[in-house]
Amino acid sequence: MPPPPYRGEMSDTVSPRLLRPAPTAAELRADVWLAGALMLAAILSAALGSIAGIYGDETPGMEWSLLYGVALTAPLAVRRRFPEAVAVAGALAGFVAMGFQIPELYVGNIVLFIGMYTVGAWVNDRRRAALVRIGIIVGMFTWLLVTTFQSATADTEDGLSRAGLFSPFLAFMLMQFLVNAAFFGGAYYMGERAYASALASEALRQRTLELEREREVTAAQAVALDRVRIARELHDVVAHHVSAMGVQAGAARSVMERDPDAARAALAAIEGEARSALDELHHLLETLRTPAGDSPDASTVRLSGLADLVEHASDSGMPTTLTIVGEEVELPDTVQVNIYGVTQEALTNARRHGGPDAAADVRVRFTADDLELEIANEGRVTPAIRPGLGIVGMRERAAASGGTIEVGPRARGGFLVRMRVPVPSRVTA
Repeated sequence: MPPPPYRGEMSDTVSPRLLRPAPTAAELRADVWLAGALMLAAILSAALGSIAGIYGDETPGMEWSLLYGVALTAPLAVRRRFPEAVAVAGALAGFVAMGFQIPELYVGNIVLFIGMYTVGAWVNDRRRAALVRIGIIVGMFTWLLVTTFQSATADTEDGLSRAGLFSPFLAFMLMQFLVNAAFFGGAYYMGERAYASALASEALRQRTLELEREREVTAAQAVALDRVRIARELHDVVAHHVSAMGVQAGAARSVMERDPDAARAALAAIEGEARSALDELHHLLETLRTPAGDSPDASTVRLSGLADLVEHASDSGMPTTLTIVGEEVELPDTVQVNIYGVTQEALTNARRHGGPDAAADVRVRFTADDLELEIANEGRVTPAIRPGLGIVGMRERAAASGGTIEVGPRARGGFLVRMRVPVPSRVTA
């Protein structure tokens, strides 16, 4: 689980949506080890500085050096939790050490650099981070100016010569200013770069998670669409043939005793419907197994197959006619398959719900802008409709073709299905 964002106060320049994450447990343990190592280094450096006589004989006792080493380095153990307080504490410890001439010069500079860097690298409130670091820099350079003035006006012959326009004393002071400018400037710059790098890494991590979520959603949507498509195709195939078998079975049962030949013919029709259903199911399975999504003979289910569909409906006991009006236009395969599917489902519903006297009329009308498919049947009056899988499938096919569909009962009995789909523009030679 990724660490939570750093809970610092937000500034106007920091987006609330992207913050540097809080330090991990490993980073916090590393801070404790760093504080312990620098504490030992500070005590050793103070002891060696005392032996070397950095400030002569005017240095305090070793117990003060020990206290200074602990006060200087102990806050580093929580530098990522409280970066501003640790930086200010390190700067104050440095002021105290120089003011009381603690014989330690090197670890104090390291701690001050780390404190400045940590503020720049870990504080999400960039305005506060800048103010803290600028305050430390101003304080250090103010102290440097004061000590330089005191040294320049002190009445003593010791130390570097002050004679000449560019005296050794002035050269030494300029060197001190330049070194401190590079020291604080480097700490400031490196902190800014570390924070920018951390934000870039966090943005990349969040973008990676977002892309992973989008990939999962896309995969889930693809699976859902495939399931809907398979369910629609299975419903069209099975319902069409099963309804025809039901009609033929009823006819065979009613004439079995008085007209055995007609009953045998009806049973033979049922057998043929069953074989056709198995063939279409086999065809559908081949289509689903083909990587391209279409089996080699997928073109058999096209607009030209409406005549066979209408003939099959008439053979199943429901008189059906087909009328094509207008100049035919070549349509995309997907649109042709959907038109065929809507017609098949509408005729199946008419045969199932229209009653024994049901009859249907299929009209295909080509206009300049669209194709209109109308399936109207006559039969018993349907007071209300309960949308089932068939009607849902027809609506999905119309939407997939970029068209619209109207489905509903007629007042004088029967049902009406009207679908309109846009057609490609005709090209005049």
